[in-house]
Amino acid sequence: MNGLYLKDGQVSYTSDLRKPPVEKVNIWPHCHRFGVAISSPDFLFCLFVSLLCQAGMLWGHPQCLDYGPPFQPPFHLEFCTAYETFGCCDQEKDNSIGAKYWEIMDYIDPQGHKLCGGYIKDILCQVCSPYAAHLYDAENLQTPLRNLPGLCFDYCSEFHFYCRSAITLLTNDKHIQECCEKNKTRFCNLLNIQDQDYCYPDVLKNTDLNRNLGSVVEDPKGCLQLCLTEVANGLRNPVLMLHANDNTHRMFVAEQVGIIWVYLPDGSRLEEPFLDIKKIVLATPWIGDERGFLGMAFHPKHKHNRKFYIYYSYMDKKKVEKIRISEFKVLASDINKANPHSERSLLELEEPAANHNGGQLLFGLDGYMYLFTGDGGKAGDPFGKFGNAQNKSTLLGKVLRIDVNGKSPDGKPYRIPPDNPFVSDPKALPEIYAYGVRNMWRCAVDRGDPVTHKGRGRIFCGDVGQNRFEEVDIIVKGGNYGWRAKEGFECYDTKLCHNSSLDDILPIFAYGHTVGKSVTGGYVYRGCESPNLNGLYIFGDFMSGRLMALQEDERRNKWKKQDICIGSTKVCAFPGLISSYNKYIISFAEDEAGELYFMATSYPSAYAPHGSIYKFVDPARRAPPGKCKHKPISLKTKSKRIPFVPLAKTVLELLNDPATTKPPTTSPISTGATQTTSSKKAKKPGSPKSSTKLSAVKPTMAGKKRQAKGSRIKLDPPEETTKAPKVYIASPVTSLPAKRYSQITGPKKKLLPKKTVSAREKKQKKKGSVLRSFLQTQENFQ
Repeated sequence: MNGLYLKDGQVSYTSDLRKPPVEKVNIWPHCHRFGVAISSPDFLFCLFVSLLCQAGMLWGHPQCLDYGPPFQPPFHLEFCTAYETFGCCDQEKDNSIGAKYWEIMDYIDPQGHKLCGGYIKDILCQVCSPYAAHLYDAENLQTPLRNLPGLCFDYCSEFHFYCRSAITLLTNDKHIQECCEKNKTRFCNLLNIQDQDYCYPDVLKNTDLNRNLGSVVEDPKGCLQLCLTEVANGLRNPVLMLHANDNTHRMFVAEQVGIIWVYLPDGSRLEEPFLDIKKIVLATPWIGDERGFLGMAFHPKHKHNRKFYIYYSYMDKKKVEKIRISEFKVLASDINKANPHSERSLLELEEPAANHNGGQLLFGLDGYMYLFTGDGGKAGDPFGKFGNAQNKSTLLGKVLRIDVNGKSPDGKPYRIPPDNPFVSDPKALPEIYAYGVRNMWRCAVDRGDPVTHKGRGRIFCGDVGQNRFEEVDIIVKGGNYGWRAKEGFECYDTKLCHNSSLDDILPIFAYGHTVGKSVTGGYVYRGCESPNLNGLYIFGDFMSGRLMALQEDERRNKWKKQDICIGSTKVCAFPGLISSYNKYIISFAEDEAGELYFMATSYPSAYAPHGSIYKFVDPARRAPPGKCKHKPISLKTKSKRIPFVPLAKTVLELLNDPATTKPPTTSPISTGATQTTSSKKAKKPGSPKSSTKLSAVKPTMAGKKRQAKGSRIKLDPPEETTKAPKVYIASPVTSLPAKRYSQITGPKKKLLPKKTVSAREKKQKKKGSVLRSFLQTQENFQ
């Protein structure tokens, strides 16, 4: 007998003992995906068809049995030490595997322990492998979860030769117990996986797979491979999303038309808006119009004083276009509703032109409010001898800093911080904190490194360029950012540039218009869920749809840029992740936990309801389970909750959709954003509800009471969908009618009758020309 020896009195586990007859089971692990049972004589046929089925559906990438990326365990693993630096087990799971191992070893005598202990330990520990999902067939959700991991044939043969009697200790699959203890070939064929690169233990020797395991995945061109989840849709140019820092983990989303919505931690939205001032806000349906509701910030002590501030365009009684910065309060009776009658105007600025309105409000760590104004509009800042941005006697083209907690002696509804850099300059307005900016669009305060707090308090901004360059700046007290003398690192106005100070603050990064034509400032990632992204400044470009990241090189005092690619089906083949997004990137945001989002639309009109919000996900590594949990305080809501209904298809839905002839791949970086594919899910009559249950992979003892098997995560069958408009980067087209959308606030439009579709298609060229005209206008008018 070549099997291991079991202890005396436990002969029921020896390979020599006759076992009672077992009902024949004709279910083979690789054949369930077809919904039929194939008996063992048909195994080769099953294997062949299985190969065909898995092509394009089963992806070998790091993934755990809970369908999430691997992680670095927070504490030392005592048992499965091979995976203590990176894998799928925390200390609790490791301890349970160790306990199960010793429970098995209680049935084995010392000779068998010495001979087979290593095999048994390695097999049990594969649930901790970064490739556990692949080893247990968990990546393909249509196959049943294996009882045992995929083993390489040579290793499996050795295990079977020396330790075949342990099979009954490792699995409760009666079919395997009956047919495979004496049949090595059949047993090892069952444990075989099609992609030999991932079978154990060869997966450990594969340098290509393990070289950068746990790092952000990069494509051959160095593009960072990230994924997205869709968190909101149907918004009209969502210009911002922010939290109140009150431990409710609500998110407040503002539309350009002047409406603010409340989104709850469960993803639902309140039916009644937080604030609706669309009757006051100056916004139009014109494509690319920069006027409207532009900024918002909660007071640092909002939890106690209920104050918040907004920045918007409006037209006064004399038909003069202005910017207004106002203070509001939240109703005492409902924290999800602002008091519309509580507005207190702090500052108003006349706008010479319709564009370059600025729009950012934020509070620094010093408790003061920072306001970012545009240079007044038109092209080249043509106002006065040097332009508004260089003129310290005007508030346009500036970074302003004020104290909203009081009034100044001269009657202003705010105070001037005593350390503002120009308070003693009689030729400068005391509100000015920095100057020489063109049209900073989206700025953010760095939370700082979660451990060292390095970088905390820095303010990053994206400053939209004129004809050649877009730039990213860090705001410095009293700094001159060069406009209009300089654009990016280069001269714009040659005469001014040659006479400008050598102390001008240069951007940390600038890029040309071959990359993009309108920067959208972002955030430094300081969240918990994606540790690899810590310290990356992530931003984008409104016109090209590109996502980019800057990594600080402290030794060289420089920032290295890397492109971000979204949409690799191999990398993003996780439940809930999507492979595309709308092209026009309007804004970025972070939630109360520090996770990062961005807002984009497929049609840049303030009245077009095609805006969505996406959350960044690093598929290569996550935080250990449980580390990033937060408990929002209980919240009473008086308004009806509207549940979130996703529109974008997930990668797994695309891979499993029979209508999808070709899985989407990462878009070439030269095209910017990926193509958007979205759909409205319509429930089929009688279709089963989806369920999410996770199976536990645990060895069981023969002769002992076994735990009930858990069920796998199952996807609902493909449902009928109504596709939303697609965006093609090279030649944008939309589903909007040729006429302007001036009243798109009601319910969504019904589908046109089939006989009118052809007429609608004839208008596509006209619609595309509208967007192309917008792109050209933006380029010339900037």
